[in-house]
Amino acid sequence: MKKIRVLCVDDSALVRGLMTEIINGQPDMEVVASAPDPLIARELIKLHNPDVLTLDVEMPRMDGLDFLERLMRLRPMPVVMVSSLTERNSEVTLRALELGAVDFVTKPKLGLRDGLLEYSELIADKIRAAATSRPRQPRQAGHAPAARLTPVFSTTEKLVLIGASTGGTEAIRQVLEPLPANSPAIMITQHMPAGFTRSFVQRLDNLCAVQVHEAEDGQRVLPGHVYLAPGGVAHMKLARSGANYVVKLDYSDPVNRHRPSVDVLFHSAAQVAGKNAVGVILTGMGKDGALGMLAMKQAGAITFAQDEASCVVFGMPREALHIGAADSAVPLSEISQRILSSAGSYGHRV
Repeated sequence: MKKIRVLCVDDSALVRGLMTEIINGQPDMEVVASAPDPLIARELIKLHNPDVLTLDVEMPRMDGLDFLERLMRLRPMPVVMVSSLTERNSEVTLRALELGAVDFVTKPKLGLRDGLLEYSELIADKIRAAATSRPRQPRQAGHAPAARLTPVFSTTEKLVLIGASTGGTEAIRQVLEPLPANSPAIMITQHMPAGFTRSFVQRLDNLCAVQVHEAEDGQRVLPGHVYLAPGGVAHMKLARSGANYVVKLDYSDPVNRHRPSVDVLFHSAAQVAGKNAVGVILTGMGKDGALGMLAMKQAGAITFAQDEASCVVFGMPREALHIGAADSAVPLSEISQRILSSAGSYGHRV
């Protein structure tokens, strides 16, 4: 069996050692080298030709973001960011995903050794996903805004449920950015740790005509608004309060190893909205959301998945298509339009 070859870049000798211990403990991957800064890493990449790079955010001699931007321009390869959980680092990590990083791992605030070792399975899964990911064109700063879609009419009854994981932050941006201000209500579960959702919501809200919120319990679900499940904190469900749709946050145990879970959101939509819902599964590893989407379809909802060619990781969409939960596979560039037409808002680009 050919092992996944990993290069670890971190200015902390402790972190480099822990990452090496975790990765070499997996039967299907190995650390071929490690580097304390990007300048040394650049030479080691040439020497070892690794399959995946793990990259710290804050390092001496060259910032992790600067290195990533140059790397993706000159030698694109799968990168997993390793970030401390701070407000600044959450913003920097989101920028790294825009620049082409596949995913990220957060360093625990306390008990670095024990904390990272607890993440062993998660780190290994993210490296495996990165090794099979599709390279994509990174988003450059100052990019031209997406052409906005203009609906002929909209309905307050229809609502859209979206699930995503690896590669999802950029896919969600590309779906939401073209939508007009009077789009149907949208609820999104993106696998994301606590502390990152707020920065992600702020970025989206600044870019989009729809209003983007970090979901709150009891919040009314309205057209023209997007509700993102709070990462690492609670599952998000759709519920009813009289004649209105509302958000319900559920603090129960993880489902499919995730909290929030896409399956939880989709199952609630099947029960509460039935044929008034539209279900979408975007890029991501694993199978979270497939069974929930099947329940939505059986309840009369329109369902579709992102196609393989446009996914960073095709795991979740593949599973939904495999079990017949998704009616069709749609390129990422066409999903915004498909959402509007499926929800009864037939739009055109302006």
